[in-house]
Amino acid sequence: MAPRAYWKGTLKLSLVSCPVVLYPATTAAEKTRFHMINRETGNRLKQQMVDIETGDVVESDQKGRGYELRKGKYVEVEPEELEAVQIESNHTIDIESFVPSEEIDQRYLNHPYYIAPDGKAAIDAFAVIRDAMKDQDRVALAKIVLTNREHIIAIEPLGKGLLGTTLRYPYELRDEDQFFDDIKSPKITKDMVELAGHILHTKAAHFDPAKFKDEYENALKALVRRKASGKTIELPEPEERPSNVVSLMDALKQSLKGRSRKTSAKSHARRATGRQRSARKTHRAAARHRKAG
Repeated sequence: MAPRAYWKGTLKLSLVSCPVVLYPATTAAEKTRFHMINRETGNRLKQQMVDIETGDVVESDQKGRGYELRKGKYVEVEPEELEAVQIESNHTIDIESFVPSEEIDQRYLNHPYYIAPDGKAAIDAFAVIRDAMKDQDRVALAKIVLTNREHIIAIEPLGKGLLGTTLRYPYELRDEDQFFDDIKSPKITKDMVELAGHILHTKAAHFDPAKFKDEYENALKALVRRKASGKTIELPEPEERPSNVVSLMDALKQSLKGRSRKTSAKSHARRATGRQRSARKTHRAAARHRKAG
């Protein structure tokens, strides 16, 4: 059973429209979370808003919103004034254009959502829009209002449904030049680049997120289990960083040699395993033959 929808509305392509629902494509439910507690009582703590100047606790009816004009000077904005500038949520995703997927800068990608038809009556129109996008191999750009904020959303086919990814606005991205301008351009020999290329080739693989392991999350869960069972936690000794300086060319050569040895060992192990399997199959076949005779 699908979880509760995050958003409901209508997906429109010109005069074709259908009711749709949005579900967050990501979740943090499995992440290990910690709460602040009182060490003496073991009770959970709650946060309070405190006046930064007087130190007094501020009650909820005294809280307001303010924009800082300059250091320590705020202009207060009332809730009804905020409502006046909020975009009316018309619950419509109106597709405005289609762009090649390779033209979307990865830095603009923000939050992904699954888009599905809302009810049996919506399936036909939904399938038409989805399959037309598949044929054109393009990504739809539309506007959507989520939590009273307008977002640009990129929509593309995903299996039987659609994947919608909200995009960041240009003002939310930092210019890379301020971080890259100071990077020098050293003279790198062709041999070094070729050696690095060989290392890259030995590590060539296909994208498989099933192989991603969150080692820190696993360690946190193990820590909590040990603490809960009353076991002591042994703190590891801090690792010492190697101080020996190796030339870049030597490091490249050693990396390539080390990778070659690992590859050779794995290949040898696979061949040995294959021979063992073949021998077991031959043994079982012979045993069946003797039994039949």
